[in-house]
Amino acid sequence: MNARPTSIFLGITGASGAPYALRLLTALAERGCSLSVCLSDVGVDVVQHELDLPTPGRAAVTAQLLERAQAQAEAYLPGDLAAPPSSGSAAPDAAIVCPCSLSTAAAIALGLTETLIHRVGMVALKERRPLVLVPREMPLSSIHLRRLLEASEAGAMIVPAMPAFYNRPQTLDDAVDHVVGKVLGVLGFTHDLYPPWGGDGA
Repeated sequence: MNARPTSIFLGITGASGAPYALRLLTALAERGCSLSVCLSDVGVDVVQHELDLPTPGRAAVTAQLLERAQAQAEAYLPGDLAAPPSSGSAAPDAAIVCPCSLSTAAAIALGLTETLIHRVGMVALKERRPLVLVPREMPLSSIHLRRLLEASEAGAMIVPAMPAFYNRPQTLDDAVDHVVGKVLGVLGFTHDLYPPWGGDGA
């Protein structure tokens, strides 16, 4: 990848991992990115539960998520397949699905377009634009592994939510930062969310 993306689509699905999406939104906003977001139907419920947001419902959850992230973003409905990010001529510079359910990863790998998140992922692959999938389900079946391999072979970057411990994280936020830092890194962004490995653990 030659240049850091300036416009980014973030798909948030129903896999557990809403704190990753929240921290990622904050980090991308801090870097001046133009953001668009889409929460899947189940993603709305998971975000509301995991972030303990007081008001349920798609519009309220999306607004609370962006407010907590101190981010501005254009929000789209999962059924809006005519939204600008779904078109190759208007697609963002990069797309991220975080957290990414394995059913979403499978749909993207197979070229299915049942939702806007699927469609944006497929467009990113066909247009040879960066697509980052952050799966967070376990254990993984052979079906899941095959679909992730197919997505990778098609050009997606698979960044599983697997925080490291060499940096001796002291809080849950430290572990979240490690995964978010990995996502930023594969997109070409510099960050200080975790220390680089120096060979001695420092």
